[in-house]
Amino acid sequence: MPFHLHFAESDLLRCRFAVSPLWETQEAVRTLARPERHGYHLPWLRRIRAAADSLELRPLHLLMPEFGHNPDFLSQVPPGPGALFEDEIAAVRATDPETARADIALALADTPGATDSPAGRAMLADPARAVAELAGLLERAWRVLVEPEWPRLRTLLEADVAYRSRRWAEGGFERLIGELSPQLSWTGGSTLTITGVNGSHARVLGGDGLVLMPSVFCWPRVVSGFRPPWQPAVVYPVRGVGGLWTEPSDRTPEALARLLGRARAQVLCALDAPASTTALARLLGLAASSVSEHLSVLREAGLLTSRRYGHQVLYERTPLGIALAVSHPGTD
Repeated sequence: MPFHLHFAESDLLRCRFAVSPLWETQEAVRTLARPERHGYHLPWLRRIRAAADSLELRPLHLLMPEFGHNPDFLSQVPPGPGALFEDEIAAVRATDPETARADIALALADTPGATDSPAGRAMLADPARAVAELAGLLERAWRVLVEPEWPRLRTLLEADVAYRSRRWAEGGFERLIGELSPQLSWTGGSTLTITGVNGSHARVLGGDGLVLMPSVFCWPRVVSGFRPPWQPAVVYPVRGVGGLWTEPSDRTPEALARLLGRARAQVLCALDAPASTTALARLLGLAASSVSEHLSVLREAGLLTSRRYGHQVLYERTPLGIALAVSHPGTD
């Protein structure tokens, strides 16, 4: 059954993108519960398995039915593009207990036996305590599972936002929606239809607008819902997830290395997608100060452009930079 999100003109003016470390943490926990369905993340799963075994995630898994409602208060939409996990988890902890109780009850009802389980009864009996305990579990999951990989994940997510923003500017909202996922379509001139989801749901946005969030761990599915009072959102699979966990190979042509210097050529060749100084330093194993100097020189030479996104500056190649980086397919 499809979901339908009904837009007014004011809603189109309030659509925006966001990147959420809290969302990725929740979905990382879900991936651990069903690892066989996430082949692209096997390198990550192998790497964090021992650390994950130290976490007690059963209360969170109890609220993550395979098909059905998941508590919206555990994955609230961030207020802006540069959300910090600390701010997002603070919003979770501030959730009204009765609102949380209703949200928890819907999720437990979609998991066979969960409502009458000891953990389920405890959450419903004391929702304030449940909010505090669930927030604590999410924070520990963030520290162990996601935070060590966040520079890599954030780079991919922000590159997706940069690309989608350009596509929106070039082709408009309707074309953008069609490119995000085959599950999404723009129908009737004012309705976003989401297929391949469990259940049926309709929401008139009523001036709240819509938040579009790329996600690494939800791949390849689209997630939506977010009932009032929560901000409506559509979470879609990020581009480039297939190469997320692969380590970079030495793809720097010798001719380009002689022209620019090896480290500077490596920086240029590593910018297949927009990235920050910190992300490039981590990817290449170089000091952030050295990468920053190389980026400045490459930008002054007309090989890169830069723009601010949230708290970060993202760099990407200009047409000249692209031509130099890809014109030498191998070393000589």
